[in-house]
Amino acid sequence: MPNMSPIKNPMPSQDPQVRNRNFKEVALGYTAEIAIDEAKRCLNCKNRPCLSGCPVQIRIPDFIAKMAEGQFEEAYQIISESSSLPAVCGRVCPQETQCESKCVRGIKGEPVGIGRLERFAADYHNAQPAAEVKKPESNGHKVAVIGSGPSGLTCAGDLVKKGYDVTIFEALHTPGGVLVYGIPEFRLPKEIVRKEVETLKQLGVKIETNMVIGKVLSIDELLEQGFESVFIGSGAGLPRFMNIPGENLKGVYSANEFLTRVNLMKAYRDDSTTPIMHAKKVAVVGGGNVAMDAARSAMRLGAEQVYVVYRRSEEELPARREEFEHAKEEGIDFRLLNNPVEILADENGNVRAMTCIRMELGEPDASGRRRPVEMPGSEFTLDVDCVIIAIGTSPNPLITSTTEGLDTQRWGGIVADETGLTSRPGIYAGGDAVTGAATVILAMGAGKTAASAIDASLNPA
Repeated sequence: MPNMSPIKNPMPSQDPQVRNRNFKEVALGYTAEIAIDEAKRCLNCKNRPCLSGCPVQIRIPDFIAKMAEGQFEEAYQIISESSSLPAVCGRVCPQETQCESKCVRGIKGEPVGIGRLERFAADYHNAQPAAEVKKPESNGHKVAVIGSGPSGLTCAGDLVKKGYDVTIFEALHTPGGVLVYGIPEFRLPKEIVRKEVETLKQLGVKIETNMVIGKVLSIDELLEQGFESVFIGSGAGLPRFMNIPGENLKGVYSANEFLTRVNLMKAYRDDSTTPIMHAKKVAVVGGGNVAMDAARSAMRLGAEQVYVVYRRSEEELPARREEFEHAKEEGIDFRLLNNPVEILADENGNVRAMTCIRMELGEPDASGRRRPVEMPGSEFTLDVDCVIIAIGTSPNPLITSTTEGLDTQRWGGIVADETGLTSRPGIYAGGDAVTGAATVILAMGAGKTAASAIDASLNPA
């Protein structure tokens, strides 16, 4: 019988005052009973509007129908037809602005918890004894993928399932890209990423780590080695700064460095050899998901006070609503409509404070958001001993500067058409390397699109 409740089943979670001092996963996941009850809220609409909001085109109503029947493994298999990273997507995708935003149940209430159901199906599958993975029959073609983040893993996964010999070249010592260095353990346990990567390896994907393309090998050398096509999914790992006085002081981090130390290098563990500052008063500058991750990580490292300083209002805050609410519950202090103008040093060159100025919203800018304008004479000082800059990233220019004929956009992103094809024949790109920092699922969608175009080029029907 359908569940006509206007609200989705809440996600069981750790208590905020407990979780803000540990790195265990915040959301505990649905039970089987809750998952079935939530799945029964789906109306199985004839025109399936939720599909239009999914960048990788998961057959959402079909997998939810299996969930409602308690056929969880069957639900997982439907998801995995379209997604190489179901357990990841169920945790970090912004479903509220994508598939769930199109859900008919959301018109007069809350949409179906599609992401929560996807997570349950993936976790159920991963908890079962590992089934033998059958490698697809080879089609004789060889493709290189640069980067093992969401776009690279998706592209590799789709191609290997079609019989391609795929090798991923990863710059770091651990595969996963932003999934392992950027997103904290309490949002995405790294064991989840490891399992997803292991599944791709069992299918036949080869992964070479510590391979900085543009240094160790060039793209032209990959082509000389017999790779017929190359997909660039190297992400956007070059941090941006504010260019204000004091950014070079001791105690100022880019969010990339801070989160890499915490997530990839496990600096929060007592046995970690990676140093990190255990500050008492921390200011995080920015309002996106990365800022939320940095602020919440700083709190878990023992900070007594953590500020998020953002120059616009709550309405313009780009972070997922869930992450914003979780941060508030955990005690993060949001200083909205404020902007840093200087970071101040003590006598030893360490951060001692940050001067900010209050802002007000003026006319909309090119992005459609109201432009923040400084209020003269409104400066004030925050007493902090650590500042983390989380105002965005751009693609590292290493690959584009070492590859002739690869056109780039003014801000550094690679130019690619709607299929992912770049200005060089046989070379494709997608994800943050093309768009700049965006979401995991959009990067996956780009990897999927490029894989389809590569297949059409190398193995036309």
